[in-house]
Amino acid sequence: MAFWIAGAAGLVIAYLLGAIPTGYLAGKLLGGIDIREHGSKSTGATNVLRTLGKWPALAVLVIDVLKGAAAIIVARAFCPWLISELSATPPTASDLDIGVPWIVCLAGIAALLGHGRSIWLNFTGGKSAATGLGVLLAMSWPVGLGTAAVFGIVLALSRIVSLSSMLAALTAIILVCGFAHPLPYRLLVIAGGLYVIIRHRANVQRLLAGTEPRLGQSSPDAKAEA
Repeated sequence: MAFWIAGAAGLVIAYLLGAIPTGYLAGKLLGGIDIREHGSKSTGATNVLRTLGKWPALAVLVIDVLKGAAAIIVARAFCPWLISELSATPPTASDLDIGVPWIVCLAGIAALLGHGRSIWLNFTGGKSAATGLGVLLAMSWPVGLGTAAVFGIVLALSRIVSLSSMLAALTAIILVCGFAHPLPYRLLVIAGGLYVIIRHRANVQRLLAGTEPRLGQSSPDAKAEA
């Protein structure tokens, strides 16, 4: 019972962290606008860049990454403590080694869903790429750094954020399967990577049509987002 209570608490906290509407708040606080009514209609850092400028966009990007990292840190640190506090008999190290990775897995997914389906924005939001990077960095920094490197290289060559995000998601899946990680971590990255790609399905159509906007290109009709 203690495991389930701690797991549920971890999921709620992870979701609420992911659901913090960073881009929306940036629009309201810095520009007095609803950013969902401007540019690409996105709450992601790319639309913040197009609408408010580079420094607000950088702040949104960093905070979105930190949201994902915080969700994993809570799952790893807070949930085992709560399990110990609620258990009549303290759990063994073996029990925690088995149970905590599953809590981490579900917390990571909850953070991604929170960003993409924020309760504060009527269950709308971004495409979870930056939050997903934060999840990766906190869960496995080699996978996170490899993913970030691929994103940066593709972005530098193509200047297309959506393409960079999708290739980075695929890279994360490959890396997590290549390194030694618990099964729940692999399932988290596979599910999260596919979620990010699916969230970019409209961008895929524009990429195939050759109409996807590049970074720095003004495209008010585009609906791409980071």
